[in-house]
Amino acid sequence: MRQAIRTRNASVGSGPYSQGIAAGNMLFISGQGPLDGDGSIVSGDIEAETRLTMNNIKAIVEAGGCTMDDIVKINVFLASLADFDRFNAVYQSYFESPFPARTCVEAGLDGIKVEIDAIAYKPE
Repeated sequence: MRQAIRTRNASVGSGPYSQGIAAGNMLFISGQGPLDGDGSIVSGDIEAETRLTMNNIKAIVEAGGCTMDDIVKINVFLASLADFDRFNAVYQSYFESPFPARTCVEAGLDGIKVEIDAIAYKPE
């Protein structure tokens, strides 16, 4: 059985997808970017965009009954890998060791500098 996870504390998005889906002990977070609660892009430097994106993820994770420490896998898409070090400086502040497994690639993003999706394991 799967259940949609929704919160007003993160971007609602504009497509045919859920902010998150809980399935068993797993929580799957859709790709999040630097969007406000209305789904409008909030442009800024990579640090500001990463902070807003991670705050959106955190809100959805918490709405699904998890914490950031429950995230086991992250996929990161950066508009430019030249921002990698500055992205990492903000990203790492959201986790404690051990960090989630992660993939990070450069991608053609439409008007944003970062998009991140995540998978969390909900403890029993």
